[in-house]
Amino acid sequence: MNFLRRRRVSEDEDEDDIQEAPISTTKKSRKPPNTAFRQQRLKAWQPILTPKSVIPLLFLIALIFAPLGIAILLTTYNVQLMTVDYSKCHELTAQKFEKVPSKYTSYHFKHKNTNPDFQWRLFNSTDSSPQTCVVRFTLPKNLDPPIYLYYKLTNFFQNHRKYVESYDLEQLKGIAVSEGSLTDNCKPLMHSGEGDDRKIIYPCGLIANSLFNDTFSNPVLLNAQNGDDNQTYVMSSKDISWSSDRKHKFKKTKYDPKDIVPPPNWQAMFPEGYNDTNIPDLSEWEHFQNWMRTAGLPSFYKLYGKNVTEPLTSGTYEISIGMNYPVTIFGGTKSVVITTNSIFGGRNLALGLIYVIVAVISLVLGIGFLLQHFFKPRRIGDHNYLRNSENGGNPNFRDQL
Repeated sequence: MNFLRRRRVSEDEDEDDIQEAPISTTKKSRKPPNTAFRQQRLKAWQPILTPKSVIPLLFLIALIFAPLGIAILLTTYNVQLMTVDYSKCHELTAQKFEKVPSKYTSYHFKHKNTNPDFQWRLFNSTDSSPQTCVVRFTLPKNLDPPIYLYYKLTNFFQNHRKYVESYDLEQLKGIAVSEGSLTDNCKPLMHSGEGDDRKIIYPCGLIANSLFNDTFSNPVLLNAQNGDDNQTYVMSSKDISWSSDRKHKFKKTKYDPKDIVPPPNWQAMFPEGYNDTNIPDLSEWEHFQNWMRTAGLPSFYKLYGKNVTEPLTSGTYEISIGMNYPVTIFGGTKSVVITTNSIFGGRNLALGLIYVIVAVISLVLGIGFLLQHFFKPRRIGDHNYLRNSENGGNPNFRDQL
């Protein structure tokens, strides 16, 4: 530690100045000042853990956490949902509806013996449209609003370090960032082309390039058997993203369309590139905003649409899914999810189970400590010895240590 060493006096320095320097004979004390802070005498409360305080505390925790956990479990358990994994829908060959294998479906309803009877059918693509998977299901009972439509991906690691950072915040805020000012995090998707044809990718980066682009139609209620027209249950895409993202993070761009190009994976959406009429307004594109808010786990849901006012009435419904997004390349799956909600969110029993487990552990420990205290008590020391002499304790306690 060189900074603690005494500096050596050079031979070239003036020896007379050194001799004339006053020599202090006062020895500097290293004792800290006699203050409450430096002497660690600040007022503090330190609980003394005794059977009389610990055992009632454990029972109190069990008394509070048990009903809370049960209430959370009941609330989240009553959330109703349907999930269909349509990743293998492109492998269908028959041109008619088939029953979806049970391993690709899951559902939960309040009413017992409720089977949505999932069916699917594939419509082959044409030159202008991709493959379409039509999923059919039946609701025997009404689902009360709010109703949410999600898509679910598995084995997609949006939490990868380089992936999470791969965007330019100034671009998203609408600023026309020059090529030289783009963040290096967007590499290798910063620009496209060479020479005079070199243009900036907007929006740049891996997150935008991997945007989920499967499309979901609104559920259509089939009433042909009653002679009525089919009814469409409208799922709105407004207010499905975080309000902070809509207001502050995403703005309409100031780029000139001729200076930018779409990301490589957006060519199907913009086959002719950008122009004055089709350049996306990120402040209004809430599906994109949800995708840009990366997930922390490899299996995640993203909100696609919602209806908070109208119930999903009983009957047979169809949803058409435009299959654009490949999942086999990363070994994942994609699913469509229709669900209700609760004050605790979706159907996730983890929080309620944690509360119940904590309550059970506290109750078991409380009973165990209580029995030990009754049948095999331990003599408790005098707490007054923990006090200083000013509070009436033993004045010689410190000297006895």
